[in-house]
Amino acid sequence: MRIVVLTGAGISAESGVPTFRDADGLWDGHRVEDVATPEGFEANPDLVLRFYDERRRGVASVVPNAAHSALARLEEAIGDDLLVVTQNVDDLHERAGSQNLVHMHGELRRALCTACGARPEWTADLIDRPPCPACGERKLRPDVVWFGEMPYDLDRIEQAVIACDVFVSVGTSGAVYPAAGYVALASAFGARTVELNLVPSDAIVPFDDVRPGPATEVVPRWADEVISAL
Repeated sequence: MRIVVLTGAGISAESGVPTFRDADGLWDGHRVEDVATPEGFEANPDLVLRFYDERRRGVASVVPNAAHSALARLEEAIGDDLLVVTQNVDDLHERAGSQNLVHMHGELRRALCTACGARPEWTADLIDRPPCPACGERKLRPDVVWFGEMPYDLDRIEQAVIACDVFVSVGTSGAVYPAAGYVALASAFGARTVELNLVPSDAIVPFDDVRPGPATEVVPRWADEVISAL
């Protein structure tokens, strides 16, 4: 049985990671346009670099929760037949033990060199303009996909969704494309679709199975069901 799990901000919120933006369209007091667009970076690179340096330090201080651990446990049981596709830029899935994982919106613990395209692992601050480990140019930015930029690994994700038997959405509103279209794509190719979310989302195609509740409760329960049925 091939399973694709799409995770969003809701799975990490229970670890203390702030959701991307609140009802006012702000992210930790900043306009999204100022800290999550190429135009914002061009206008005020120091603001953007400090913002992501703070996010990187913040994520380092939290730990994976029961939902992250449940998905890692499921991967141990079914191996490469599980692909986790996350919209999150934190590394909580990895720290919980997940390995077959795609970060479609990039990673806080990576930098992106705008000079040579390298994407080195990165845990330090970027505000002081350190050199790129690959080319030496001081052109590093956060390796985070901003609004207006193309998410990573879309071909791999699409092929996995088309081929899966079960598609699961965890902690995401499903409102932002291309992720918003994955439930429809999975359903069109015959997959069973499951939503594990704090509240049911307004998905463009209804899920076959909707289980509202905190991710730390509904994800382990679902994962245990799958493992027990193997």
